[in-house]
Amino acid sequence: MSELGKFGSELGAGMEAAGFLSSILAGLLLGLLLDWWLDTSPWFVVIGIVAGSVSGFIKMWQLAKRQDDG
Repeated sequence: MSELGKFGSELGAGMEAAGFLSSILAGLLLGLLLDWWLDTSPWFVVIGIVAGSVSGFIKMWQLAKRQDDG
């Protein structure tokens, strides 16, 4: 594999790994918005962080499986 191709695949893997953090951040922000709107603090923040974490771990698991197979 050429150096450019190797860099591109590593960059792509890094971008997919950043999806883990973005999932948690999205859950946090949606939870904050719902808590503000419904005045239910902190319930939706907790639910959003848990849901974002689960989503992020699923993304990371799929990434690890894909790299392990290929």
